[in-house]
Amino acid sequence: MPQIEDRVQRSFSRSFSSYHAAADQQVRIADLLVHQLRNNGAPRYFASALELGCGTGHLTKRLQDGFSFGLLTLNDLAPEARQTAHAASARFLGGDARQVAWPERPQLIASASMIQWLRDPLDLLRKAATALAPGGWLAVSGFGPDQYCELTRLGSSAGAPGLCRAADLAAAVRHELKVVATGETHHRARFDSPRDVLDHMRKTGVNGQARQTWTKTRLAQFCADYTRMFQDQAGLPLTYHAVWFIARKCG
Repeated sequence: MPQIEDRVQRSFSRSFSSYHAAADQQVRIADLLVHQLRNNGAPRYFASALELGCGTGHLTKRLQDGFSFGLLTLNDLAPEARQTAHAASARFLGGDARQVAWPERPQLIASASMIQWLRDPLDLLRKAATALAPGGWLAVSGFGPDQYCELTRLGSSAGAPGLCRAADLAAAVRHELKVVATGETHHRARFDSPRDVLDHMRKTGVNGQARQTWTKTRLAQFCADYTRMFQDQAGLPLTYHAVWFIARKCG
């Protein structure tokens, strides 16, 4: 059976052209991370910065708008990320973030909406804490255990394997970093039909772990169950549970 990383990479590669416009929840999270960095005293200039899981560039653009960089290195598992406009002024580092060679002692490591796809996201955070230069900043978001709770209740396997609470993310780096801000938010996206929910997931590539085959009967049952269990006056919800933290390494 293929490794989850292989399935995720193929899923995001297939959805790469549609992801940017469809990932409105990920835009919210990228905005939040940059806002929290600035509000908690991060400098406006970083000599060296590393973004893990840059994707189509939602966080990249906001980092470039809010800060200036001597060298910005962008990493992503999907090779298509190299072609984004935001990568033109940066160095691209393709491949698994756990295995590629990071730049030495970056002053900023940032990542939005990626670490939940790792089986052990806390291990990557500990690596980032160690890699940072003294005085460096770490800004990371992922998704928590309530992510896609509607799908979980229906028995879906689409959820990411590394869903963690914000407190768990922060605890992983406290031995080396000072956590200056942390939080989590629940937001319910709304759709007109269960098929729209599935279409949204396809466009954003977040069904990379799903292994079910959609027969006509299975699809009809899914639509009936989703509507029966979750429909309200505002439509059909899909829960996003964002978790995040900002930390700094003592200089």
